[in-house]
Amino acid sequence: MFQAAVTTVVAAAMSQMNPGGSGGQGGDMHPQNHEGGQGHQKKCSDKDFMNSKPTSFDGTRGVIALTQWFEKIESIFEICSCFEVNKVKFAACTFANRTLTCWNGRVKSLTLPVANAMGWERLKEIMLAEYYPRFLSVISFCPDNIEPVICFCPDNIEPAEPVVVMKKAKLDSTIEAAVVVAPHDVDLEEDDIDVVDVDVKIEGEEVHVKSERERWSKVWKFFERLPIGNDGRERAKCKRCSKRYICETKNGTGSLRGHIKKCPRRDNGDIAQLLISKSGGSMSMNSTVFKPEKFRELVSEAIVKHDLPFKFVEYEGIREVFWYLNENVVTYTRNTANSDVVSLFNREKIRLKKLLELNQGRISLTSDLWSSINTDGFLCVTCHFIDEEWKLQKRILSFQYMPPPHSGVCLTETISTLLTDWGIDKKLFTITLDNASSNDTFVNLLKGQLCNEGALRSNGDYFHIRCCAHVLNLVVQDGLKAIDEGIVKIRESIKYVKGSQARRKKFIDCVKYVNLNPKTGLRQDVPTRWNATYLMIESALFYRRAFFHLALGDSNYLDCPTHDEWGKLEKIFRFLEVFYEVTCIFSGNKYSTANLYFPFVSMVEKTLKEEMLSSDKFMKEMASKMYEKFSKYWSEYSVILAMAAVLDPRYKIQYVEFIYKKLYGSKSFEHIDRVRERLFDLFKEYVLDSHVSCKSSTISRGDSRKVVHVKKSDTVFSKSTREMLKEFTTYESTEFVLSQKSQLEMYLDEPRSDIDEDLDILSFWKAHQYRYPELACMARDILSIPVSTVASESAFSNGGRVLNQYRSSLKHDIVEAIICTKDWLFATKGDEELSLEELTDDVMQMDNKDTKVEDV
Repeated sequence: MFQAAVTTVVAAAMSQMNPGGSGGQGGDMHPQNHEGGQGHQKKCSDKDFMNSKPTSFDGTRGVIALTQWFEKIESIFEICSCFEVNKVKFAACTFANRTLTCWNGRVKSLTLPVANAMGWERLKEIMLAEYYPRFLSVISFCPDNIEPVICFCPDNIEPAEPVVVMKKAKLDSTIEAAVVVAPHDVDLEEDDIDVVDVDVKIEGEEVHVKSERERWSKVWKFFERLPIGNDGRERAKCKRCSKRYICETKNGTGSLRGHIKKCPRRDNGDIAQLLISKSGGSMSMNSTVFKPEKFRELVSEAIVKHDLPFKFVEYEGIREVFWYLNENVVTYTRNTANSDVVSLFNREKIRLKKLLELNQGRISLTSDLWSSINTDGFLCVTCHFIDEEWKLQKRILSFQYMPPPHSGVCLTETISTLLTDWGIDKKLFTITLDNASSNDTFVNLLKGQLCNEGALRSNGDYFHIRCCAHVLNLVVQDGLKAIDEGIVKIRESIKYVKGSQARRKKFIDCVKYVNLNPKTGLRQDVPTRWNATYLMIESALFYRRAFFHLALGDSNYLDCPTHDEWGKLEKIFRFLEVFYEVTCIFSGNKYSTANLYFPFVSMVEKTLKEEMLSSDKFMKEMASKMYEKFSKYWSEYSVILAMAAVLDPRYKIQYVEFIYKKLYGSKSFEHIDRVRERLFDLFKEYVLDSHVSCKSSTISRGDSRKVVHVKKSDTVFSKSTREMLKEFTTYESTEFVLSQKSQLEMYLDEPRSDIDEDLDILSFWKAHQYRYPELACMARDILSIPVSTVASESAFSNGGRVLNQYRSSLKHDIVEAIICTKDWLFATKGDEELSLEELTDDVMQMDNKDTKVEDV
């Protein structure tokens, strides 16, 4: 069968040399459909073949793998109806490693068309002889018109390589015919391939083709060898960037080594890429060109990011690490590291100034004072704005030393100078402050100064925003005074349990006795933070039965609350749940909180009023005290933050009307009308600014038109005619504006979004900024207002880590440089927020040898 198949291919080649033969009709060389006897088979392309997922063969897995590969390839040939002349070419696409090497050697000796024209059965015989030599003896064959020499070997003798012997003239003519018969070459798949080689002996000429040796260079970890192309050159492709290089043996691997070092997609984290053999076979570390400036910049960023001391660069161990990584590292002292951090601060400050200058919207501020561990006062000023991508941004503008007195006048002078230095004194919108008495004086002075310069919207009516988190803290603290005795007992109980290991174990035994989960945890509160007290009450109520059991079994435990006190604690816990939820929402600084003010503050007021009507005397008295404090600061809702709720498509003006009617009944219309009137007045300011900016931009762009129209107006029309035309223009524009709906009216007339929809309000306005351009500008400014000063307090938390007991002597300007630079560089990678976990991190951890470690 094998000899018949090969004879068919060679006969086809000979028929091409003799067109008059009977090898086909009309010179058509396509194979016939032997099953039906009529028509032509559908052409099988290399893409169809590879889509059938053929198995690759690398010549390393024995005769079983070879037999399986034969079966798989032949089944694909049958499925795809592959032409005989294409089978070898397609099968070669699956060669890998050693098999590819052998195939490339054959292509070099015979040329690609001749190698592809050898026939599938011939290729099978060659591969069997190479990878399972006892399976076949050496076979040589030729058609009758070519002088053949047949060689036979017995089975017990290792056969030589296949040999073809013929006259050179006959061989040349056969090769020429095979070139015509063979189809055009196709791009082979980029697999790693090797080949079996043959000895070709031609009468009158001795040619010996040597087998290629295995390639062991380490560059082949990063390059993939390709089949030989039409030009007869062997190439390799970079596995990272796909760039190709000639990789013939005579050329060596120098170009490949050079590319590995400078590959644009090189992964410096891959240590295997860094270990490249140098001359002599020794292993060494090669990387990109070392840049001392970049090295020092990275060290400075690490010092800032991880709150490292400047002496870090002088640590002997760290210097040894640097020298190990690169012998060219020049170490430096703490003073140089100090200077590098200041330079980094100045560079990032210039970038932030540019960002604020290009920002289209207005900027809101938060400010607060902090005393460090050495009692030095620091003023933190933080700016909030929405950038061009409608992302809420927060940046610390200043963390500077503030010497006493901390009066309103001193604060005004300091912050006024700061605003001028940053160039944002004309772009302010609001400032959020806590309830310190000096802040009222400070706000009035600064607002008057800015209003004289015409820098504030609506003459500064919305400039001052009170910190909602501080107001809620004051309100709840007044309520907690009513149950102060019960809270003190809980606090002392937790201190007693954690006083010794024996008490901890005893309490764990009590927890298990009453079938409670010991992993929930007891929390110690921070007296100045009511939300920490709330969490302490929650954990204590969970272990209430365990505390009762501990009081029965431990005579030294005297602070267990009574049944009445537990009852009061349970009631206050359910009552304060609303306040805790609102505080957590107002404490965020990574999302817009302005639109959440009105819905949640109204919910707090509604809860207080309901408890004031309660039949429980205790709850009624507590709610009355809390509402008194609430009315002191929020007797009237902030109008600008009520507008923020209107700009939320889930609420709009309908929700504001609903809340006012629910809270004030018949007196609600006064509040609703005030919000609506202020909303439209503020919108008119934005519309006016938009017209002015459009007019100025039109004039600046229309120099050529200005020459034509202005000259004509001056020379043709009289003064009275020009005045009449101006009057007409004013009349026409006024009537046109009155006759059409504004963007605000169109927005309010549209249906609300679903109240339960998880809506990203900034994404909503980003999508509608071209539909409502002026209204979107107003929304950008209002939604950037922070309702709490948590952003500044988070900076104080970071300041406590910078100015700790070991670094309390740092200079004030260095403290500012570290804290500000850390915020500017790593703001997008996660802000240091003041989390409840930091405030209440004193969680009980009980050690029990029998039960491993459990948290209580």
